[in-house]
Amino acid sequence: MLSRRGAVAADEITAVTLGQEPITVEQFVAVARHGARVEFAATYVDRVRKSRALVERFLVENRLVYGVTTGFGDNVTTVIAPADAEELQRNIVRSHAVSVGEPLATELVRAIALMELVGLGEGYSGIRIETLELIRHLLNSRVTPHVPGEGSVGYLAPEAHMALVLLGEGRAWYGDELLPGAEALARSGAEPTRLACKEGLSLTNGTHSVTAIAVLAAHDAGLAAATADVAASLSVQALKGTVRAYDARLHARKRHPEQAAVAENLRRLTGSSALSEEFLDHRLQDGLALRAVPQMHGGAKRALAQAREVIVEELHSVGDNPVIHPEGPDGQDGVALMGANCDSTYVGIQADSMVNAMTVLAKVSERRTDRLVNSNFSELPAFLAPRPGLNSGYMIAQYTAAGLTMELRGMAVPASADNITTSANQEDTVSNAYLAALKAYRAARKLAYVLAIEVMCAVQALDLLAPRLPSPATQALRARIRESVPAADDDRFFHDDMEHIAGLVRSGEALRVVEDVVGPLAR
Repeated sequence: MLSRRGAVAADEITAVTLGQEPITVEQFVAVARHGARVEFAATYVDRVRKSRALVERFLVENRLVYGVTTGFGDNVTTVIAPADAEELQRNIVRSHAVSVGEPLATELVRAIALMELVGLGEGYSGIRIETLELIRHLLNSRVTPHVPGEGSVGYLAPEAHMALVLLGEGRAWYGDELLPGAEALARSGAEPTRLACKEGLSLTNGTHSVTAIAVLAAHDAGLAAATADVAASLSVQALKGTVRAYDARLHARKRHPEQAAVAENLRRLTGSSALSEEFLDHRLQDGLALRAVPQMHGGAKRALAQAREVIVEELHSVGDNPVIHPEGPDGQDGVALMGANCDSTYVGIQADSMVNAMTVLAKVSERRTDRLVNSNFSELPAFLAPRPGLNSGYMIAQYTAAGLTMELRGMAVPASADNITTSANQEDTVSNAYLAALKAYRAARKLAYVLAIEVMCAVQALDLLAPRLPSPATQALRARIRESVPAADDDRFFHDDMEHIAGLVRSGEALRVVEDVVGPLAR
């Protein structure tokens, strides 16, 4: 099946070959989340080996190259003897493995490992192909390093914890067991490596963790944004809203294509709805949570689309420092370009923007949920309970949506604008993009819950409006939900219902059900 932009859906991709074409977001998610295998094309191997040959030439000629023949961090003027190059790289990894707290989720660690293969495999980092093969082996063998997830200003520490496992140090999961790094390698059929010059630096440097996390966040945010249109279409029908607010002529007067696209989605999703036809003129105009869906969803989608574009640019970039740049007709010589491609500001700003956009989607979804459970607005039994008073219905589910929305508002404070100097003022400004990316990733999960609660309440409201029928697309989604989530005739344990529907949102199943009826929606 196809996902956005005609790409194959991530959960249907079984293998990804690096070095042929630029990796797509869907391929990236397939490896990180769904366990697709990673392979290297011959072109990938060739360019890595050529870049490695340049680094070895620099070492032999004792050229002054940051992190190769000089110290690391603030000690950039300390010249390192060639015999000490290996010790320097090992020391970089050990000393930088200082993040703390709960470990990152498996899919995030896999995403970072994949990003290392993508970025370092561009052929401008000088890393050995043997080291990249070991990382590939860990991915394909489901060996997941234990990576404490807190305390990074943009890079270094999480990546260092991952690199420890390559040395046979640190800890890693193999299957469900958390093992010493050397044992996890042995169980998977691999042996520890010894890092050569430049490799410890390359494995801890750059935008790998930030970009990897942001790619997953962008994927999840885009899916949630599309599903938000679906949730809104259910609520509009359940709340007897007028679909006149989605008239194409109205939205043609605004020069925002996303707004027009959301309005078109709503027209298609509510098409052939007996409810919408009956209540077309029930009110002159509805509250903004219904009436302004195209404008609010459209504005959020524009921000998410722009963020995804920048994040994909970074996905296809080289974030190492120094960059090993070949020169001459045969590329046998070159230069080490020392700069700041390791900075993650581009991604950090866009991750912050994604959190803001997702918070907008959550706030308007929560307001629709409130209207659904509030009998003063819904014209239905209080809290959608057939026997209110005796039953609380979905009263407290709205509390959950409100709590999650407030959490998102707190997360919407931009991380990328913050700064604390590090490395004895050598790094006098930091991107703080790691925090921004993590917030975006977590925000997408919270948004999925908020939308799931709206969908749960809207489906219950539609049941209460029977025998009036909603649109065919809505009927299909309601039937899918009712396979596992029965109507709430009386109070019960609603947590599992919310988790189930949130799973339908995150997996894309809710979106696929309606698209099977109306065709692909505008994203």
